[in-house]
Amino acid sequence: MEGLRQAIRQGEVAPGQRLVEADLVEQFGVTRGSVRAALDDLIGEGLIERIHNRGARVRTVTKQQAIEVLECRRALEGLIAAKAAAHADETDIARLRDYADQLSAAVRDNEPLKYSTLNHELHTVLAEIAEQRTAAELIGKLNIQVVRYQFQLSLRPGRPQISLGEHLAIVEAVIAHDPVAAEQAMRDHLDSVIAALNEAD
Repeated sequence: MEGLRQAIRQGEVAPGQRLVEADLVEQFGVTRGSVRAALDDLIGEGLIERIHNRGARVRTVTKQQAIEVLECRRALEGLIAAKAAAHADETDIARLRDYADQLSAAVRDNEPLKYSTLNHELHTVLAEIAEQRTAAELIGKLNIQVVRYQFQLSLRPGRPQISLGEHLAIVEAVIAHDPVAAEQAMRDHLDSVIAALNEAD
């Protein structure tokens, strides 16, 4: 049922849309038991919710709720960036430089979907380098709630170019082993995301 998860994240299934088990069985070619297990997993992740006597539906997250989530993420992601700057070794630095190159290439080649994927991977790598598991777990839970908004922003014309500069600043600060600059660069990036979301319709 990874297909359903991706469809929700990418906005192909509308917020508030009812999810009918029989329809999902037919659409994804799986058993009813598999559908029920998948729905339970997605409820646990916060992507869908169960309504009494009405089944399940895609969870609706308002723009204001998404902004509040991003404000929480700003503090946690800043902590991770600072920790990554303190812990990064030569292998980590090589990985980060590789991601910087790939992100730059994705923007140059006008590949927003690839950029979006690499963006997500970079944040995951920073969390691994930081060795701050509690913050990483909390961010994972928060991200699920706003992933649809982030995906839509990543496709907005000009947004990857803005985001690229912010991510390169984060990478450079981590490579320089400057926790203060890394935390500030990450916070600046999340402020930019929040501002972009505020401007969205």
